Amino acid sequence: MTSKPELRISFEFFPPKPGEASDNFWKVIKKLEEMKPLFVSVTYGAGGTTQERTLGTVNSILERTSLAPAAHLTCVGATRAEVDSVVRGYWQAGIRHIVALRGDPPGGVGGRFVPHPQGYRNAADLVRGIREIAPFEVSVSAYPEKHPDAVSIEEDLAFLADKAEHGATRALSQFFFNNAAFLRFRDRVFARGIEIELVPGILPITNFARVKEFASKCGAFLPPGLAQRFHGLDADPETRNLVAAMVAAEQIDFLRREGVDSFHFYTLNRADLVYAICRVVGLGEEAEAA
Repeated sequence: MTSKPELRISFEFFPPKPGEASDNFWKVIKKLEEMKPLFVSVTYGAGGTTQERTLGTVNSILERTSLAPAAHLTCVGATRAEVDSVVRGYWQAGIRHIVALRGDPPGGVGGRFVPHPQGYRNAADLVRGIREIAPFEVSVSAYPEKHPDAVSIEEDLAFLADKAEHGATRALSQFFFNNAAFLRFRDRVFARGIEIELVPGILPITNFARVKEFASKCGAFLPPGLAQRFHGLDADPETRNLVAAMVAAEQIDFLRREGVDSFHFYTLNRADLVYAICRVVGLGEEAEAA
């Protein structure tokens, strides 16, 4: 494929703590609002630790911006009754989109997940429960290079199929830098007849050492040349951001040429780099001209 489809984007944020972090968060939101994302999602801490902040942040986005917010929800360490209460609270607050995730076990990625005895068994079970409560739009996760807990890609695809069958319509992928792995995964999703939109997750590299650690935990392959591009830039944030914007823009451009038209940005609550990447790939001209 050579033609590039029209871009659709979305952003992920985490709920800010009160004070200066909150002030900075709203500056980020306002800056990235110019990009007219399809939606923005707000994360939900492990075991519901940010439950109130997540709901408060999503409510504020509804009230203060033109953005369509999606609230994350996990089922780890919680009963069905507790999770269902959160779901009903989201609906009553006017939220119509949930990103449904199993959640990491208490020990973090790589630890053994044990469902709560009175809880949802997994993400597919959570999707089913959400859809039984109200007709939410439900997005879920996908893992082009396999979830750390999955025995194989085939098992992972079976999990994704279950989530789609229970009502999920969009799968937001784990971040990756191996484009070929994503395209192979997309082909397998199509071949299995899984009816779900697959959206690649883009993680701008603000700190290479931290991204390397994240990648190691979740099993994301880092191409050898990527480390070289960031070598020696720890004390040079200006150059590092230029390289990071180039890396992300190159990834997006490559995937667009393969027919991908939607991208989900893991913003880490930073506007500058994500905004620059959006401009490099051709978003925001109309907002700027206005």
